[in-house]
Amino acid sequence: MKAMVLAAGLGTRLRPVTYRMPKPMVPVLNRPVMEHILVLLRHNGFDRVIANTHWFPDEITGHFGDGAGLGIELSYSPEEALLGTAGGVRKASAFFDGDFLVISGDALTDIDLSAMREFHESHDGVATLATRTVEDTSQFGVVITDDEGRIQGFQEKPDPAAALSDLANCGIYMFDPGIFDFFPAPGESRLASEEDPEGFADWAMDVFPALLESGEPFYSHEVDAYWNDVGTIAELLQGCFDGLNGKVRLEIPEPKVSEGVWIAGGVDTDGFEITGPVLIGAGSRIGPGAEITGPAVLGRNCRIGSDVKLREVVLLDGCELVDDSFAVGGVVGR
Repeated sequence: MKAMVLAAGLGTRLRPVTYRMPKPMVPVLNRPVMEHILVLLRHNGFDRVIANTHWFPDEITGHFGDGAGLGIELSYSPEEALLGTAGGVRKASAFFDGDFLVISGDALTDIDLSAMREFHESHDGVATLATRTVEDTSQFGVVITDDEGRIQGFQEKPDPAAALSDLANCGIYMFDPGIFDFFPAPGESRLASEEDPEGFADWAMDVFPALLESGEPFYSHEVDAYWNDVGTIAELLQGCFDGLNGKVRLEIPEPKVSEGVWIAGGVDTDGFEITGPVLIGAGSRIGPGAEITGPAVLGRNCRIGSDVKLREVVLLDGCELVDDSFAVGGVVGR
């Protein structure tokens, strides 16, 4: 089964970080979040992947190339104008030759995609949506199902008191190629404005309502895996900290030097204190008397002055902190 990674969005909720990079390249444990997704796809047998691009596309294509470094075949579908959550998939439809997976480029997750594939193939639906129970439905689009998991409807970010379901749509889908029969005709998306291109289409406003109206069966596959869309600064911090604490299964790129501490080779560890969990990237320099209290992630080539205090922070690549400064509970960039 082939897969598509949605990587074209602007990441507006994650600004100012995404003023300088596309959201799929935002680092989680010093690896782009999209890299964690591609590793997950490879581990689950999805080794032929296409990604759509738009915002800083060269950042994505320059980093991943043809995917060989990650053991996959990766190609790209550039969008001069954003085509919506579904329109980009339709643009890449020639890539698919059977059932296929669609996953968001900002999904930090360790979902068992092989189990989802088995569920999808064992049901008669044209689509399968990964869903997860959430406490606060006001932050998510929720999916309403019958006792067999067949989808009956949706609510967009309902107040918990009015919610008819607590199953959040994770933005991870498996489709039969017949899904393209339920797309709106070019220029007829319910969500598109006059500025949007002709091929614009949206899952929630166009495709899924068309499935419901037709009576075509499609299903919810409920998972209890970790899932975080890294949509805000707070969620970025949480995703990094959950990775350090093992709440989400991720590959950490640097060697583990002691329990809860990962430090790149060549980093001088003398003269400062570490209380894990802490990850320090390659090329970073840390002055004497500094104290790093985890959870904390230092990117590559950071410069930390003498007697600096760090606690519960993520420092992006190339960050500099002068002597006697401190950073607590946030993200620091260049």
